[in-house]
Amino acid sequence: MKKTLTLSVLTLALLSACSVTAPGHGWRYSVPEQPEAASGLTDKPGWSYTRQAVAAANPLATDAGLQILRAGGAALDAAIAVQLVLGLVEPQSSGIGGGAFLMHFDGQRVQAFDGRETAPAAASPTQFMGEDGKPLPFDAAVLSGRSVGVPGAMRMLEAAHRQNGTLPWARLFEPAITLAEQGFRVSPRLHTLLKAEQSLKSDPVAARYFYTPDGQALPVGHVLRNPEYAHVLRRMAQEGSRALHEGAVAQAIVARVAQPPRPGSLSLNDLKTYQPREREALCLDHTASARALRLCGFPPPSSGQIGIGQILGMLAHTSAQGPEWVNGQPSVDLIHRYTEASRLAFADRAQYVADPDFVSAPAGDWRSLLTSPYLKARSQQIGTQSMKTATPGQPGGAHTAWAPMPEQIEYGTSHISVVDAKGRAVAMTTTIEAGFGSRRMVSTDPTRPGGFLLNNQLTDFSFVPADAQGRPIANRVEPGKRPRSSMSPTLVFDKTSGQLLMSGGSPGGALIIHYTAKLLMGTLQGGLNAQQAISQPNFGSLNGPTLLEAGRFAPAVQDALRARGHELREMEMTSGLQAIERTATGWFGGADPRREGVVLGD
Repeated sequence: MKKTLTLSVLTLALLSACSVTAPGHGWRYSVPEQPEAASGLTDKPGWSYTRQAVAAANPLATDAGLQILRAGGAALDAAIAVQLVLGLVEPQSSGIGGGAFLMHFDGQRVQAFDGRETAPAAASPTQFMGEDGKPLPFDAAVLSGRSVGVPGAMRMLEAAHRQNGTLPWARLFEPAITLAEQGFRVSPRLHTLLKAEQSLKSDPVAARYFYTPDGQALPVGHVLRNPEYAHVLRRMAQEGSRALHEGAVAQAIVARVAQPPRPGSLSLNDLKTYQPREREALCLDHTASARALRLCGFPPPSSGQIGIGQILGMLAHTSAQGPEWVNGQPSVDLIHRYTEASRLAFADRAQYVADPDFVSAPAGDWRSLLTSPYLKARSQQIGTQSMKTATPGQPGGAHTAWAPMPEQIEYGTSHISVVDAKGRAVAMTTTIEAGFGSRRMVSTDPTRPGGFLLNNQLTDFSFVPADAQGRPIANRVEPGKRPRSSMSPTLVFDKTSGQLLMSGGSPGGALIIHYTAKLLMGTLQGGLNAQQAISQPNFGSLNGPTLLEAGRFAPAVQDALRARGHELREMEMTSGLQAIERTATGWFGGADPRREGVVLGD
């Protein structure tokens, strides 16, 4: 059901409730008025600020980040506080039992911190194959211990904080601990997802926490407390991420993964030895509206920045047949050329992209997939009629022994964007993969309600390790390997001045690439502000049918696409875009109308 609600009243209520005594040492977290925004599609105005801003998928999380900024924290400090609250109020999307990719700008340099989960040391390339020699059904794989990867988000955030934090680590936990102990109101979105979810009820810890004794989803407005989550956070605040990766919490994680169905192989040593990675940001030049830009995103094991760069690069080598944007909407011609470029990009993604510690880049460099000559040659396959399905190219003349990965479902995730008053910025996409992850909730003490959910991130690997000819698939399961991702946290800069122009990103599985590309095209080329671009209908292709957001495209548009040979599929495309862009007077933020997020700032 589609609902509309203006959020300005909610935003003002949140702001007025943030009673911060003084920045720095005297700060104490103040619980804001608890939001009850409508679920469904919610009209959002966008928000303007002059100094700093936080964008996240739940108002309580956004508010926690803003309070940290007002207390003298840096953008990274705010992002950590936001993540910890999201793990409580939006547990279906991310949390301490999952992973994240973080892009950080300190005012001069861009860093890429990899907190992606890893496969256990005892993982097998065939662990998602059934006894009949066929891949397991997707749900059967998700709802198993084999789907759980070694969580990496907190150890990564700790490493990033050592370099870029300004407030003490323990203080960043105060908002989430306070909300977990005092309780938060169940939002319409969380209630709706719990009501639709069935598998979570099979987990006794989760069933006790999320549902009434007769199995009903907790109602909207119910004050939900999570003392177990508060307990774990208190330990991490005092001991660092070691409290999650060693000791009683680690033992509880391993025990939970070892339970049926299909127990996993995660061990205490896997948790203890996990290490985040700092990778070189993948930055590419882009010209839009005669302005030279620099787009910085995440390198492999994410396919996001490569996919976005390929799509935008191929579009730059095609000729528009008339206006690309009509009354703020993408034209039929733009949708056609975009989805054709998407097919070509996703063919390359399936062929080449995987964990760079296990798989070599084509021609020895991931940028071989982004060179202008290669993209120009690929773009020549884009004609007036849809190609329907594309085949991978050979960047740099590369020949590969890899087999293309078959199409496979991807889910999940949340996005956080922050800019602070000193010019520092974060774009972080964070996930436990499917809604409510593996549906396994960890608790160290059965007398304390609640806990945290474990990821099912290993289902981002190919279930099939090789093709029929025996050629291995680059993104197959291997011990210690990080599964390929589509997460696309993005920072945009003016190439000439180096000035930060935008932080943005989205959840949405493989469709993250399309959601983030839509944001970039709308703001950089379409003359839209961040909120207008976010609110636009979603579309794309994963190298199959042309996907259109259900109910958002007129029949005339669909008929015109069919006339160009497109096989159309309408579907729910629930993006969760968050973005903050520079304006002449400061910052303007947008939040996706499809979720509960807001942008707050000063």
